[in-house]
Amino acid sequence: MPKKAKHPVRTTEKSLEIVSELNRTGETRVTTLANELEMGKSTVHNHLTTLEDHGYVIKDAETKTYRLSLKFLDIGGQIRSEIDVYKVAEPKIEELAETSGELVHLVVEEDGKGVYLCRAKGERAVELDTYVGCRHHMHSTAFGKAILSHLPTERVDEVIDQHGLPEVTPRTITSRSELFEELERTRERGFAVDDEERLEGLRCIAAPIRFDSDVIGAISVSGPTARIDDDWESNEFVEQLCRVANVIELNKYNV
Repeated sequence: MPKKAKHPVRTTEKSLEIVSELNRTGETRVTTLANELEMGKSTVHNHLTTLEDHGYVIKDAETKTYRLSLKFLDIGGQIRSEIDVYKVAEPKIEELAETSGELVHLVVEEDGKGVYLCRAKGERAVELDTYVGCRHHMHSTAFGKAILSHLPTERVDEVIDQHGLPEVTPRTITSRSELFEELERTRERGFAVDDEERLEGLRCIAAPIRFDSDVIGAISVSGPTARIDDDWESNEFVEQLCRVANVIELNKYNV
């Protein structure tokens, strides 16, 4: 379960609830926010104007609506630029997308979910619902299973306890024992697969990135089932993917 603050600051919690709702809905009015969050209009307005004063929220004077500002992008971009695996992997992700022609991602784990740090599109790449900073469950993705397969059993159990094993498609693994069996197969062959487990019609292959025996992320190649063969051992992308992961691991020593 998520950790709870011993002495939560309710004012801060309210501001974060407002930020989360603005992120979900986009531009919206004070009244709409107040109704959705079951807060008083004056309370919501006070929080919004404070966030606006500090540059985190923008108010449209014409429509009287509020939205999140690009200051969040500034913060996120700065955080990402300081992550060593991103510095090393970003050019390799671009190269892999070009050679494979497909969609390539770099993902790390945070708070039990996979966070996309980088994406690159090859000339044949399909457009997916992914973007830098978005988060997905680990059990239903190749990158997630690549990472989970090199985490201690206790940590994997914690992730399952926190986020569950929700069914995303009819092929999603929803059993704890089945997931552990899949993680064992992943360790044995050195890469993970997603066979229409997150999106129907899409397959994905992922390789873990390790440093000093710790898993620090994963890279993946995604494409339609018509182009990514489920004969995994002879799949044309596996060798490319594992080679790039190995280069990233070696270059990590020079950062």
